[in-house]
Amino acid sequence: MSAHCQLTGRKPGFGNSLSHSHRRTSRRFDPNIQHKRYWLESEGRHIRLTLSAKGIKTVDTIGVEAAVARIRARGEKV
Repeated sequence: MSAHCQLTGRKPGFGNSLSHSHRRTSRRFDPNIQHKRYWLESEGRHIRLTLSAKGIKTVDTIGVEAAVARIRARGEKV
């Protein structure tokens, strides 16, 4: 899945674009997904995570080790 945050689980939302004449067409609201590389001290290697902007801030707050533990608790492979 491409537009999906490994930490927060944010995925695209769907809705409608509304034109000036009020015609509705389908659209997709994508989260701000970034690929970020972190050093995982416990395993002695770098890991590459797909995170939303909110997920990056969460990693800065709780730390990489705790974030990886949360991702693995969700059943995702890191």
